[in-house]
Amino acid sequence: MLRTSRFLLAALTVICAGCTDAGPRGATRSRLGSGDSATDSAQQAFAASTHVDLTGGGASFPYPLYARWFNEYAPIARVRINYRAESSGEGIRHVINRSADFGATDVPMSDAQMRRVGAQVLHIPTAVGAVGITYNLPTIARPLRLSPAVIADLFLGRIGRWNDPRLQALNPDVKLPSDSVVVVVRDDDSGTSYIFSDYLSAVSADWVRIAGRGSTVDWPVGRGAHGNEGVAGEVKQTVGAVGYLETVYGRQNRLPLAHVQNRAGRFVSPMPFEVASAASATLEGLSRDRAAAAPPDYRLSLVDAPGAQSYPIASFTWIVFSPTVLGNPRTRQLVDFLHWALRDGSTITSTMGYVTLPAAATEDVLRRLDGLLDNSER
Repeated sequence: MLRTSRFLLAALTVICAGCTDAGPRGATRSRLGSGDSATDSAQQAFAASTHVDLTGGGASFPYPLYARWFNEYAPIARVRINYRAESSGEGIRHVINRSADFGATDVPMSDAQMRRVGAQVLHIPTAVGAVGITYNLPTIARPLRLSPAVIADLFLGRIGRWNDPRLQALNPDVKLPSDSVVVVVRDDDSGTSYIFSDYLSAVSADWVRIAGRGSTVDWPVGRGAHGNEGVAGEVKQTVGAVGYLETVYGRQNRLPLAHVQNRAGRFVSPMPFEVASAASATLEGLSRDRAAAAPPDYRLSLVDAPGAQSYPIASFTWIVFSPTVLGNPRTRQLVDFLHWALRDGSTITSTMGYVTLPAAATEDVLRRLDGLLDNSER
């Protein structure tokens, strides 16, 4: 049975001041520059357009990044974007129920969910993230090395103590303590749980049979915690604990993150280069497989990616919306923001510990967004 953590993730809201409609696409983009006379003219045209706010909600993983993006973008484009950090499940429900202009999710919508919208739905990847395995073992100074089979057995409750021979064999230079293993898991509708269970389903037949893949999981063992912050808090206060969380939250809380054995047999850390390698290797493989076929659908799993450098528990995070439901003015505004975020905002992405999209994917996404506006303006 899961024990709900005391660490509850409060709904967080970003409010960026001063919103007006994006006006002509070219003028809007030109005004995101360095403040010359062309920029001043574009600002005057921008100020004369119709006032529009954008609202969104969903995944908590990209919240710190989105908060910075929205606040940096507001004085540049005079666009206010309100975002509530809830969960990936809520982000998808916002799109289905039309309760926000866009949703944010670490879980791709299913075909059935997209049909419920009754209109075209776009998945726009904004960054690449990773789920890390964190733990509280005060006597261990170096990162633990974990294999896929051992990770599955830890979260299946098959490894009861940290000095288990399987763990010791992976970490021969470390004296592991005899502390009991205390598993901490998410008890909410979570994109992080989806990514982690997607990975376990890819590497463990037993996991598929017993628990499976989903944003909510019937965990065989574990204490329940709400949100990435809840998992971080529970692990920090419990010696012997092991949990999974988005790596950004692990680093913010100064928690150790295990090195995970990838498909090539190498133990890799969830650092930006290794996470980016998982996305690049997946997209390159897809491109080779499809040759001259249609461009890739960005509802892609990045777990257990090929490549010697690839970190195996990675995922896109998406902004999801329906242009038909949103309408031309707001679609134009959201597209202009995404252009800025994926290009000018990429420095923010990197400095905050997130991983930017591979260059080829960024250009492909921007071409799609441009085509969307071109079609809407015909």
